[in-house]
Amino acid sequence: MMLQNDTITAIATAPGAGGVGIIRISGENALEIAEKISHKSPKPRLATYAEFYDGENLLDEGLILFFPNPKSFTGEDVIELQAHGGPVILNMLLKTVIKQGARQALPGEFSQRAFLNGKIDLVQAEAIADLISSSTEQAAIAAQRSLQGEFSGKINQILRQLIELRVWIEAAIDFPEEEIDFLADKEQQQKMMQLHRDLDQLLQKAQQGQLLNKGVVIAIVGQPNVGKSSLLNLFTRNETAIVSDIAGTTRDIVKENIHIQGIPVTIIDTAGIHITEDKIEQEGIKRAKEILQQADIILQVIDSSRDVELQIENLQDLPFNRRKIIIYNKSDIGKVEKGLADNEVILSAKTQSGFEKLEEKVIQMLSHQSQIETSFSARTRHITQLQKTLENISVAENNFLNNQAGELVAEDLRQAQEHLNQITGEFTSDDLLGEIFSSFCIGK
Repeated sequence: MMLQNDTITAIATAPGAGGVGIIRISGENALEIAEKISHKSPKPRLATYAEFYDGENLLDEGLILFFPNPKSFTGEDVIELQAHGGPVILNMLLKTVIKQGARQALPGEFSQRAFLNGKIDLVQAEAIADLISSSTEQAAIAAQRSLQGEFSGKINQILRQLIELRVWIEAAIDFPEEEIDFLADKEQQQKMMQLHRDLDQLLQKAQQGQLLNKGVVIAIVGQPNVGKSSLLNLFTRNETAIVSDIAGTTRDIVKENIHIQGIPVTIIDTAGIHITEDKIEQEGIKRAKEILQQADIILQVIDSSRDVELQIENLQDLPFNRRKIIIYNKSDIGKVEKGLADNEVILSAKTQSGFEKLEEKVIQMLSHQSQIETSFSARTRHITQLQKTLENISVAENNFLNNQAGELVAEDLRQAQEHLNQITGEFTSDDLLGEIFSSFCIGK
């Protein structure tokens, strides 16, 4: 459990050597510690040149920035010591700050204090970590939108709609002498239906934003020697997988991380699926089937120079419960006699003919899942709470429209509000807070 009344410190810049390194201090003794180390009294929000001492020993020289409470990141007095960015000198300076009474901060403790002091809500705190770990420009932009409060604002807007309905319904329950028949009130019915629609739209937007965080898994599947590894190499623009005419060359999964249209993608080449007595191949095939359960998009590769229908038949028992593109490969030596469906494409991985068309189809699937230009970052826990909220609202709406007891409607609305409050952190357990902030960088 993180303490809240002491002074904490940490190196705020990335590990390794650099031109400038920053020591961050937050808490009621931050200014006093800075004065002891620098022998100066820095003015608020002005860069003050100073020498940094450990007792009488000069450690370094640099700048001090002082942000008095409450107008600081954490809401407490915050000091930043900007020194030369060598790891040795920064650690010496950090030890001196700790010697003067500060405590080494735990991961995410600065952000947690900002949250507990009302400077940011929980969604914004998580957006800080997402911004730092973003792997694409689009993911960084989406995280910045959440950090600026776009996601929280939409949550709060729905909360206001929900609370307004709760007030109306509970007033009717608590004051029966007023004879308010809220179940027959058309205006309130419209508000309930609008709340449902708005929440459904927010859930869809959050699911789109989640893709920029966790990315998409694309699995390449097919029988041995149909060109799966060659296809992986086309996507990665590299000789990632070994390509051979010998069937069963890929016996384990080969995984690569790429970006498609700004979305992080993990693309996986799986072992060729067929009947075999080889124990190693059997294990590879087992893993391939497990990957299919996790994949968001499946690329099923067919060798068009062999019996196409037989290949499709041999794979029909696989768990293809995801979006799928069927690829008729080896078009340079084979031929597809039938017309193509929307999710089918003809390809020669050898000559790269048709690869552009395949990429277009993959991008279409990704675009359907994620509208990047308007996305904000979201996490799995946000999606879970929004889904629970939507379930409660659906039940409340059904009870409302079917003239059920007002107490049932009120209870479902109350539970829905609790789920939304868990997203922004208004009512969140200490265990969950610890889990969220422990994944942050030390200096945040």
